[in-house]
Amino acid sequence: MSARSLALGFLSAVRRPMRVAELVRRGEVMGLEGGAMRVALGRLCREGTVQQVERGLYAIGPGGKALDERARGWASAETRVRDWDGRWLIVLVDHLGRSDRRRLRERERALTLHGLARTPSGAWVRPHNLADPMPQLARQLHAIGLDREATIIGDACSSDDSAWKALWPRDAIEAGYRHWIGEMDASAARLPTMTADGAARETLLLGQSVIRAINRDPMLPSALIDTGLRAAMIDAMRHYDAVGKAAWDQVA
Repeated sequence: MSARSLALGFLSAVRRPMRVAELVRRGEVMGLEGGAMRVALGRLCREGTVQQVERGLYAIGPGGKALDERARGWASAETRVRDWDGRWLIVLVDHLGRSDRRRLRERERALTLHGLARTPSGAWVRPHNLADPMPQLARQLHAIGLDREATIIGDACSSDDSAWKALWPRDAIEAGYRHWIGEMDASAARLPTMTADGAARETLLLGQSVIRAINRDPMLPSALIDTGLRAAMIDAMRHYDAVGKAAWDQVA
């Protein structure tokens, strides 16, 4: 993991400003030299993603709040969806062009983080089972990279949506839920036999992998996915998160 991602991960996880010495020590547990963490913090501050609250004390900055809120929203992911009535959310972006590679990456990241998939025609779609009202959903998309010139259509109907439903590989997604539940169970059983640094390191690496999977999950309705299995994975991660925080408390 990079110094940048570790710094952001630590600041997001503890939800409080952190001293540089604490960030450096945690970085060392992950095999990172202290100088690399300090350089990363300096760059993040210049970007506005992190801010220096006072000398040697760092917190998530204004430029990092939108993605930080998204990253920390994994525990309440199920509250972001509602029952699906068969309607679709559609976002049209092909008129924006694809030549600016940076803008393209930011745009597609915003869309995929909200569970939209690209159709062969170029439209991005998803079942409109998201709980947030359209104005709030649009603000969220814009905050993490969607162009304001994109066309967002809510509550769209389709006479034949079978091809759209097939955009998400159900078997692979559900296999992922089972995989991460098994990995967390195995790790929790293994941690008592490990050193303090080793246990902390494992919980961070595995925990971030599971949280990444949750945050990237399309949050599909029960008509397209086993939502009970998804909820079980999120519940398992809540428990593992508490285990991980306890492990990091043991790091001197």
